[in-house]
Amino acid sequence: MHKEITIFNETILPGESKTIHMQIAKLHTMTDLQIPIIVERSKLDGPTVLFSAGLHGDEINGTEIVRQLIVQKINKPKRGTIICMPIINIFGFVNQTREFPDGRDLNRVFPGSKTGSLASRFAHYILQEIIPHVDYAIDFHAGGAQRFNAPQIRIVPNNQELKKLSDVFGAPFTLYSNHISGSFRTSCDHMGTKMLLFEGGKSLDMNQKVTDEAIEGSKRFLKHLKMLATKHQSMEAHATIYITKSDWIRANFSGMFHGLKAIGTFVKKGELLATISDPFGKIEHKVKAPHDGYLINVNDAPIVYQGDAIFHISKELE
Repeated sequence: MHKEITIFNETILPGESKTIHMQIAKLHTMTDLQIPIIVERSKLDGPTVLFSAGLHGDEINGTEIVRQLIVQKINKPKRGTIICMPIINIFGFVNQTREFPDGRDLNRVFPGSKTGSLASRFAHYILQEIIPHVDYAIDFHAGGAQRFNAPQIRIVPNNQELKKLSDVFGAPFTLYSNHISGSFRTSCDHMGTKMLLFEGGKSLDMNQKVTDEAIEGSKRFLKHLKMLATKHQSMEAHATIYITKSDWIRANFSGMFHGLKAIGTFVKKGELLATISDPFGKIEHKVKAPHDGYLINVNDAPIVYQGDAIFHISKELE
């Protein structure tokens, strides 16, 4: 148990609730831009869990998930501490863009630097001020552009503790994914924080089914840690499908995209997935499944260009 938690010079004692406002930089108009860090502590000993979202400012569904954890008071723990950060990249959220104003992807600049770029400074302070207090974390993301992710957890392979936590969370899919240099997840792992990365939905969109999956999984996660308040009930988890290898299917032609298969569907080799047509009614190209597998990402864009990722399909299952 972390008897005292001090974040940006504000101390939160067991049994206390506090919202801390992180401010590293202002807008170019000199307007203050603060990132709320919502801390709820029980009087009883227990671990510290971080629920975070908005590393990419346009991934609004993640922010909605953390918001609902707060609104439903799921973030008030039976024991231990829960820290919620609904929006980390507040600059991107304001502008509805993925990146920081300096053009950098925050999720590629960790561990950051106190004297580096704006994104790098944010990464530095998150790791210095918050993560040392955190035992477990769930970071919520969504698919980029118009690519819709099926609700899924991503963990590194060959980590039995994370696999157990993924089983507990119970997302429809779990994708084995190696650490990426500069990512938040990689830095948390190096600091001893056990993180599940949740993916679901797409950028600049909110999807209630994705949100519900994430909320239920989070409740099961907290229940496993004996942190879920008695008044909250968690649904039984369905068995997650573990994907060890997957492929991206890319458009071989540019044109109007007509997807024919729903996200999460299991398809057979040769099955028709989509058509790509010209706008003038003369040409229609068929997109077929290269092998059996589950569709874990579907492109919702009406127009695609040659080379665009249009489906993510499982290749090998555990």
